[in-house]
Amino acid sequence: MLGDVLALAIVTLFGFASHGTVGTAGARMLTTFLPLVAAWFFAASISGAFDMDSVSDPRQLWKPFLTMILAAPFAAWLRGVMLNAPVLPLFVLVLGGFGALGILLWRSLFWLLTMRKSYQNG
Repeated sequence: MLGDVLALAIVTLFGFASHGTVGTAGARMLTTFLPLVAAWFFAASISGAFDMDSVSDPRQLWKPFLTMILAAPFAAWLRGVMLNAPVLPLFVLVLGGFGALGILLWRSLFWLLTMRKSYQNG
């Protein structure tokens, strides 16, 4: 779970860096990061993305990827509520795409580093 949070933190930093605002955003980054983490944990707990099967079996990597795509609209809505601002559909697509990619990369790396041997032996 900590790795998921760190992956989403990197996605958030990447987003602000792509807009050239990472140095000036400060606490405003929390208005993206906190809703993203909350939506991820909500969706992942429902979808089973935290189940050991999803973590230890590389054939299950689609589950956290899809979960993040499905969590993105909720994250964007939460962010819109926090900022009292409209939710742009393009932002939902970008947030979902990069969030899913970040989770997929992290979960793949985690499997490569820790679970590969047990998967091959089992």
